[in-house]
Amino acid sequence: MKNNNHQENPTVVLLLHCPDRKGLVAGVSNFIYQNNGNITHADQHIDTEKNLFLQRVEWELKGFKIPREKIAEEFSPLAKSFNMTWELHFSDYIPKIAIFVSKYEHCLQDLLLRQRIGEFNATIPLIISNHPDLKNPIEDLGIEFACCPLENDNQKNQEKCMLGKLKEKGIDLIVLARFMRILSNDFVKHYPNKIINIHHSFLPAFAGAKPYHQAHEKGVKIIGATAHYVTAELDNGPIIEQDTIRISHRDSVEDIIRKGRDLEKIVLARAVNLHLNNRVLSYANKTVVFD
Repeated sequence: MKNNNHQENPTVVLLLHCPDRKGLVAGVSNFIYQNNGNITHADQHIDTEKNLFLQRVEWELKGFKIPREKIAEEFSPLAKSFNMTWELHFSDYIPKIAIFVSKYEHCLQDLLLRQRIGEFNATIPLIISNHPDLKNPIEDLGIEFACCPLENDNQKNQEKCMLGKLKEKGIDLIVLARFMRILSNDFVKHYPNKIINIHHSFLPAFAGAKPYHQAHEKGVKIIGATAHYVTAELDNGPIIEQDTIRISHRDSVEDIIRKGRDLEKIVLARAVNLHLNNRVLSYANKTVVFD
């Protein structure tokens, strides 16, 4: 059963980071208090190496004196006085997700199931692939499937196709569910910190094709998966979520692949959920996850 609490009791989420100094917590808290806001969650962290203050504050929209469309405007002078980088989110906003997939569909099917049973506060109106293989099963679910193949090594045309579909659907978040193509810097710039990728954690030790085969050959004892935001540098964006699982000499290549795929599904789903709940604050190519 879907949880409608986000819609029935909407909240405001403020994510911010700025140079650390006295009065930050008091300043934000007083802004909310003076406007009759009730704080439901508050968490903070200080990066002492960079002298940065990072905070997530959530408060009830009900009874708040400032209309939601004016909150950003009213908060802006305080943010400017502390030199904040900040963003506001509303829990009753339903984001739109586009999933990119090639031929491996384990992560795709897991995300679709979780969304259908209400684990994600989002819709999935679009699936994009560079292959036509999944067209029929996806369209049978009532979801638009767009095939944007790479023809004659023309990545620019392929990405033009993808961007057109994304803008047409008003997509908020892109999830690369084993999409086996590298996105260009120009593409990534359209969605900063809004593209989540999943990969095995062997990189760079087992880069390239068949990483699990390489792991089996070298007798590794732990395999893992990493979900991160996509940046210009391949597989080096801010990490959102990671996990590992032990394997042994008794595991065949097929066993390792199966365990690895299970782990990829779980880690990717966790990362998507954290993003959708506005619990990830990205800065300096790293993240603070307010769990």
